[in-house]
Amino acid sequence: MNLNDVLQYVENNIGVFHEKRIQSLDNLQLSKILKRKNPYLYKAKNVLTADEIVRSIVDAHLSSSEEGIFGDWLEGLAIFINEKVYNGWKSGIPGIDLEFDYEDRRFIVTIKSGTNWGNSSQIKRLKDDFRTAKKTLRTSNSQMNIVAINDCCYGRDNNPDKGIILNSVGKNFGNLFRVKKIFTQKL
Repeated sequence: MNLNDVLQYVENNIGVFHEKRIQSLDNLQLSKILKRKNPYLYKAKNVLTADEIVRSIVDAHLSSSEEGIFGDWLEGLAIFINEKVYNGWKSGIPGIDLEFDYEDRRFIVTIKSGTNWGNSSQIKRLKDDFRTAKKTLRTSNSQMNIVAINDCCYGRDNNPDKGIILNSVGKNFGNLFRVKKIFTQKL
Protein backbone atom coordinates (compact mmCIF):
# COMPACT_ATOMS: atom_id res chain seq x y z
CA MET A 1 0.00 0.00 0.00
CA ASN A 2 1.26 3.42 -0.88
CA LEU A 3 1.42 5.50 2.32
CA ASN A 4 0.83 8.65 0.27
CA ASP A 5 -2.61 7.28 -0.67
CA VAL A 6 -3.45 6.99 3.04
CA LEU A 7 -2.16 10.49 3.75
CA GLN A 8 -4.23 11.83 0.85
CA TYR A 9 -7.34 10.05 2.16
CA VAL A 10 -6.82 11.54 5.62
CA GLU A 11 -6.25 15.00 4.20
CA ASN A 12 -9.35 14.76 2.00
CA ASN A 13 -11.61 13.34 4.72
CA ILE A 14 -10.56 14.72 8.12
CA GLY A 15 -12.68 17.80 7.43
CA VAL A 16 -15.79 15.59 7.53
CA PHE A 17 -14.97 14.71 11.15
CA HIS A 18 -14.74 18.38 12.10
CA GLU A 19 -17.88 19.32 10.15
CA LYS A 20 -19.87 16.62 11.95
CA ARG A 21 -18.60 17.83 15.33
CA ILE A 22 -19.84 21.34 14.55
CA GLN A 23 -23.12 20.00 13.20
CA SER A 24 -23.58 18.01 16.41
CA LEU A 25 -23.21 21.22 18.43
CA ASP A 26 -25.51 23.11 16.07
CA ASN A 27 -28.22 20.51 16.68
CA LEU A 28 -27.81 20.65 20.46
CA GLN A 29 -30.89 22.12 22.16
CA LEU A 30 -30.44 23.04 25.80
CA SER A 31 -34.16 22.87 26.61
CA LYS A 32 -34.38 19.25 25.42
CA ILE A 33 -31.22 18.20 27.25
CA LEU A 34 -32.26 19.82 30.52
CA LYS A 35 -35.46 17.72 30.51
CA ARG A 36 -33.30 14.56 30.59
CA LYS A 37 -30.81 15.75 33.21
CA ASN A 38 -31.04 15.01 36.91
CA PRO A 39 -30.95 18.36 38.77
CA TYR A 40 -29.94 16.62 42.01
CA LEU A 41 -26.77 15.34 40.37
CA TYR A 42 -25.65 18.91 39.66
CA LYS A 43 -26.27 19.83 43.29
CA ALA A 44 -24.32 16.77 44.48
CA LYS A 45 -21.42 17.74 42.21
CA ASN A 46 -21.58 21.30 43.55
CA VAL A 47 -22.41 22.65 40.09
CA LEU A 48 -24.35 25.76 41.06
CA THR A 49 -24.28 28.31 38.25
CA ALA A 50 -25.93 28.22 34.84
CA ASP A 51 -22.51 28.63 33.23
CA GLU A 52 -21.19 25.48 34.98
CA ILE A 53 -24.30 23.49 34.03
CA VAL A 54 -24.15 24.50 30.36
CA ARG A 55 -20.41 23.86 30.19
CA SER A 56 -20.78 20.38 31.69
CA ILE A 57 -23.63 19.56 29.27
CA VAL A 58 -21.65 20.72 26.22
CA ASP A 59 -18.50 18.90 27.37
CA ALA A 60 -20.42 15.66 27.96
CA HIS A 61 -22.22 16.00 24.63
CA LEU A 62 -19.00 16.65 22.72
CA SER A 63 -17.16 13.78 24.39
CA SER A 64 -19.97 11.36 23.63
CA SER A 65 -20.60 12.45 20.06
CA GLU A 66 -16.91 12.67 19.15
CA GLU A 67 -16.42 8.98 19.96
CA GLY A 68 -19.12 8.00 17.49
CA ILE A 69 -18.13 10.50 14.83
CA PHE A 70 -14.46 9.54 14.99
CA GLY A 71 -15.36 5.84 15.01
CA ASP A 72 -17.30 6.34 11.78
CA TRP A 73 -14.33 8.21 10.32
CA LEU A 74 -11.94 5.39 11.29
CA GLU A 75 -14.30 2.87 9.74
CA GLY A 76 -14.09 4.77 6.45
CA LEU A 77 -10.30 4.81 6.66
CA ALA A 78 -10.14 1.07 7.38
CA ILE A 79 -12.42 0.30 4.44
CA PHE A 80 -10.33 2.55 2.18
CA ILE A 81 -7.10 0.77 3.19
CA ASN A 82 -8.63 -2.69 2.87
CA GLU A 83 -10.03 -1.78 -0.55
CA LYS A 84 -6.53 -0.82 -1.71
CA VAL A 85 -4.78 -3.85 -0.21
CA TYR A 86 -7.36 -6.68 -0.47
CA ASN A 87 -10.04 -5.29 -2.83
CA GLY A 88 -12.47 -5.17 0.09
CA TRP A 89 -15.79 -3.34 0.10
CA LYS A 90 -18.27 -1.70 2.44
CA SER A 91 -20.65 -4.48 3.41
CA GLY A 92 -24.35 -4.20 2.68
CA ILE A 93 -25.15 -6.71 5.43
CA PRO A 94 -26.62 -5.09 8.56
CA GLY A 95 -24.12 -4.97 11.43
CA ILE A 96 -21.13 -5.75 9.18
CA ASP A 97 -18.80 -2.95 8.12
CA LEU A 98 -16.42 -4.58 5.65
CA GLU A 99 -16.11 -7.69 3.50
CA PHE A 100 -13.23 -9.06 1.52
CA ASP A 101 -12.05 -12.35 0.04
CA TYR A 102 -8.62 -13.80 0.70
CA GLU A 103 -7.27 -17.32 0.15
CA ASP A 104 -10.68 -18.92 -0.44
CA ARG A 105 -12.19 -17.27 2.62
CA ARG A 106 -14.70 -14.47 2.98
CA PHE A 107 -13.80 -12.17 5.84
CA ILE A 108 -16.66 -10.25 7.43
CA VAL A 109 -15.48 -7.46 9.67
CA THR A 110 -16.87 -5.01 12.19
CA ILE A 111 -14.70 -2.01 12.96
CA LYS A 112 -14.64 -0.53 16.46
CA SER A 113 -12.50 2.27 17.86
CA GLY A 114 -11.29 0.41 20.95
CA THR A 115 -11.69 -2.83 22.85
CA ASN A 116 -14.14 -1.43 25.41
CA TRP A 117 -16.75 -0.51 22.84
CA GLY A 118 -19.80 -2.25 24.24
CA ASN A 119 -21.65 -3.89 27.08
CA SER A 120 -22.68 -7.55 27.20
CA SER A 121 -25.93 -7.01 25.27
CA GLN A 122 -24.08 -5.11 22.52
CA ILE A 123 -21.49 -7.89 22.26
CA LYS A 124 -24.31 -10.44 22.07
CA ARG A 125 -25.86 -8.37 19.28
CA LEU A 126 -22.51 -8.35 17.44
CA LYS A 127 -22.32 -12.14 17.62
CA ASP A 128 -25.92 -12.41 16.40
CA ASP A 129 -25.09 -10.06 13.51
CA PHE A 130 -22.16 -12.30 12.55
CA ARG A 131 -24.34 -15.42 12.68
CA THR A 132 -26.99 -13.74 10.53
CA ALA A 133 -24.35 -12.50 8.06
CA LYS A 134 -22.92 -16.00 7.74
CA LYS A 135 -26.38 -17.43 7.02
CA THR A 136 -27.03 -14.67 4.49
CA LEU A 137 -23.77 -15.28 2.66
CA ARG A 138 -24.23 -19.05 2.67
CA THR A 139 -27.60 -18.82 0.94
CA SER A 140 -25.75 -18.21 -2.33
CA ASN A 141 -22.81 -20.51 -1.55
CA SER A 142 -23.31 -23.11 1.18
CA GLN A 143 -19.63 -24.11 1.11
CA MET A 144 -18.30 -20.59 1.64
CA ASN A 145 -15.62 -20.46 4.34
CA ILE A 146 -16.41 -17.35 6.39
CA VAL A 147 -14.23 -15.75 9.06
CA ALA A 148 -15.78 -13.16 11.39
CA ILE A 149 -13.47 -10.47 12.79
CA ASN A 150 -14.07 -7.66 15.25
CA ASP A 151 -11.33 -5.19 14.31
CA CYS A 152 -10.42 -2.66 17.04
CA CYS A 153 -8.26 0.35 16.21
CA TYR A 154 -6.59 0.58 19.62
CA GLY A 155 -6.21 -1.32 22.85
CA ARG A 156 -4.97 -4.77 23.76
CA ASP A 157 -6.52 -8.20 23.80
CA ASN A 158 -4.42 -11.13 24.96
CA ASN A 159 -7.18 -13.59 24.03
CA PRO A 160 -8.27 -12.76 20.46
CA ASP A 161 -10.23 -15.99 19.88
CA LYS A 162 -13.79 -15.25 21.02
CA GLY A 163 -15.36 -18.40 19.62
CA ILE A 164 -17.57 -17.12 16.81
CA ILE A 165 -15.34 -14.08 16.24
CA LEU A 166 -11.70 -13.11 16.32
CA ASN A 167 -10.48 -9.81 17.75
CA SER A 168 -7.77 -7.95 15.88
CA VAL A 169 -6.61 -5.09 18.08
CA GLY A 170 -4.27 -2.09 18.18
CA LYS A 171 -1.11 -2.46 16.15
CA ASN A 172 -2.65 -5.61 14.64
CA PHE A 173 -5.72 -3.66 13.51
CA GLY A 174 -6.37 -4.65 9.93
CA ASN A 175 -3.42 -7.03 9.95
CA LEU A 176 -4.84 -9.93 7.99
CA PHE A 177 -1.69 -12.00 8.38
CA ARG A 178 -1.97 -12.02 12.17
CA VAL A 179 -5.63 -12.96 11.87
CA LYS A 180 -4.68 -15.66 9.36
CA LYS A 181 -2.17 -17.08 11.87
CA ILE A 182 -4.79 -17.18 14.63
CA PHE A 183 -7.38 -18.71 12.30
CA THR A 184 -4.95 -21.34 11.06
CA GLN A 185 -4.13 -22.27 14.67
CA LYS A 186 -7.88 -22.79 15.29
CA LEU A 187 -8.21 -25.37 12.49
